[in-house]
Order: sequence, then C-alpha cells, then structure tokens
Amino acid sequence: MKRLIAGSILGGALFLGTALSAFADSANAAVGFGTLFYNGGNIHTVVVPAAFPNSGTDPFFKVTNGAAGQLGIAGVAPGSADYHGGAWAVNLVTFKAGLTPYLLTGAQAVQTAATAGDVTVTRVPAADFRCPVQP
Repeated sequence: MKRLIAGSILGGALFLGTALSAFADSANAAVGFGTLFYNGGNIHTVVVPAAFPNSGTDPFFKVTNGAAGQLGIAGVAPGSADYHGGAWAVNLVTFKAGLTPYLLTGAQAVQTAATAGDVTVTRVPAADFRCPVQP
C-alpha cells in the first residue's frame, strides 16, 4: 500500500512538472511561475495547470528563446469575449537566429513580431493545457 501511495505521489509530481513547464521559460525560470503577460500587463494563474492535449481554444504563446524577463503570453483573459476558461492552445514563438530577442508582452506584440519576420509561431496542439487565470 505504501508503494502505491508513493508511486501515486511521484507520478503526480512528474505530471505537474510537465504541465508547469508550459509557463516557465527554461532560460529564465526565475521570473516566476503563475504570472503571464496579457496586453502589456500581468495576469495570474488560479490553479495548477492540467494537460488538455489537442483541445485548446484560448491562444497561449511560449517564447522559446526570449529576452530576460519573458513570461508566457495569454492571448485572452476573463472579460475577453473569446476567453474559454483557460483552455490554452499552445503556440511556440521563436526569435530568428542572429536577432537580439526583445520582450513580447501580448498577443498583438507576437503578431507584430511575426509580421516583421522577427519570430516564427508554431502551433503545438499536443502541449495544450487547462488553467484558469485572473486579471
């Protein structure tokens, strides 16, 4: 019975670590878990993220090689017409090689950078997750 409980705890911890990685930029994890950029400001997570593969509807952007202080970017939040409770559709944002990364603090900034050719945006449905946020 003790092995079953220990195994369950270990499995849960491994699952949690995988889900949390969607928020933390591996180059700058010290910035803090639980805070995202939204429209130039910050919003905060409400609960621990849960895997939700291939089911996301709310745009979420994870910058793979961003500037210091880069957080994940929520494309919508409570009060937005298109907010579905934090059913995040994950998009990886990567700065072009040779370009000095700069902070992206909203979905419009991501779109502007993509239009300028500074970044590529790649949809990754297998990484979708659910995690409500608050303003």
